[in-house]
This record gives sequence, C-alpha cells and structure tokens, in this order.
Amino acid sequence: MTPRTRLLLVLVGGAGIAALLVAACLRLPDFGGDSHPYGDRAVAASLARQTANTIASVNFDQRAFDTLGEMTILFAAVVGCVVLLRQTRDEHRARPEPADVARPVRRYALIVLPVALVTGLYVIAHGQLSPGGGFQGGVVAATSLHLLYLGADYRALERIRPVGMYEVGDALSASAYLITGLAGLIGSAAFLANTLLPYGTFNTLSSGGTVPLLNAAVGMEVACAVVVLLARFLDQAVEIEEESGK
Repeated sequence: MTPRTRLLLVLVGGAGIAALLVAACLRLPDFGGDSHPYGDRAVAASLARQTANTIASVNFDQRAFDTLGEMTILFAAVVGCVVLLRQTRDEHRARPEPADVARPVRRYALIVLPVALVTGLYVIAHGQLSPGGGFQGGVVAATSLHLLYLGADYRALERIRPVGMYEVGDALSASAYLITGLAGLIGSAAFLANTLLPYGTFNTLSSGGTVPLLNAAVGMEVACAVVVLLARFLDQAVEIEEESGK
C-alpha cells in the first residue's frame, strides 16, 4: 500500500467518524439545561444494584466491557516497556551503592510510606462506596513503595520489590477480571453482566454484586503494572548512571 493510499484511507475514515460524532452531538441535551437523562439513568441503575458510588457502577457494571479495554491498554503498554527495556546479554548492572540520604528526608519518607500504602489499599477496597477505586488506589499503592527509594536507596527498594512477583500479579489480576466476566456466561448472562453475586446491603463492603471484585482486580492490576513499569525505567536509569560514571 502506497503512502498516498494510506493517507486517503485515513481521511475517508476520519471524515466518517467526524460525521457520526457531529450527528451524535446534535442530539445531546442543551448545555447547562436541567435535563440530564444519562446521569439520571446511571444513578438509577447504580442504586438498583446497591452500589453507593455511581462512578464505580458505571466503570465496573454499566460499561465494564469498556473498562476491560482500558485495563488491557495499560497491560499492553507495560508489556511493551518490559520488552523494549529488558536487559540484553551485553548489559550487566552491578548493585548500586548505598545512597547518603538526609535524615529529615529519610524520616519523612519512612513515616509516610505505610500511611500512603494503607491509603491506597483503602481506596481500592472502598471503591464501590466512596470516591476513588481501583485505578486511583492502585497508583497510590504502587507509588507509595517508591518512597523507600527516596528515604533509603535503590537497594532497599529492590528488597521489597521482586519484579517477577509483580509481573505475575499483573497477569493474574488481568485474568481475574476476564474470569469474572466469563463466569457470568456460565450463568446464561451476558459477558461481565452484574448477575453473578447478590447485590448485598447498600453502603457496605459486600454491596454491588461483582463491582467490588472487578474493582479489586483492576486495583491490583494497576498497582502491579505501575511497579513493573517504574522498575524497568529505574533499572535503565541505574545502568545509564553506571555507564556515565566509568
């Protein structure tokens, strides 16, 4: 296929998408009006399934299939970085020397680390009840571990961050999301339909049916993915520092 042909296909496809988008926008409610049919329906569906956080209901129930796509994008991005930044045969990274960290920085980082980690896990666990959820809590939990890098050194971070285990956790979490969706098919429901578990009691940890399960799977997948991603970039940075110091 020639560059001219590819450009023509992009222009034709883009024009078609633009026409559909404009046609859809013309049928939207007036901006600033008092009619919000989509929001009203989302809230009604959330309350009907005993999910206190409407956004979590939208993400993990009403459009759980779209969330699967978002999680897959992150998973694929991490896999791509792991492949591109993997250590080749001619690369040998020595263990970094202990860093000299100022005492106030060390004290602050080591105090904040457990607080930030518990906060991230809390946000994941209560995603169906309060603002937050798997994506937000996963990022908080993953980055909290790296306060040890700031408060101590890279060697200390490596001891609590066995990358292989987090890679396995990333794959298992993504698989758990898929398995939850497939389990619905066994019960003659749609893929990722919220029919697998009882909806429970409103505003409790066990409410929302499969929403807490999918939220937890995403939280663990995001946390493991961010840890693996940062590990590869930090390893690369250490290798560059070693090369420049020779």
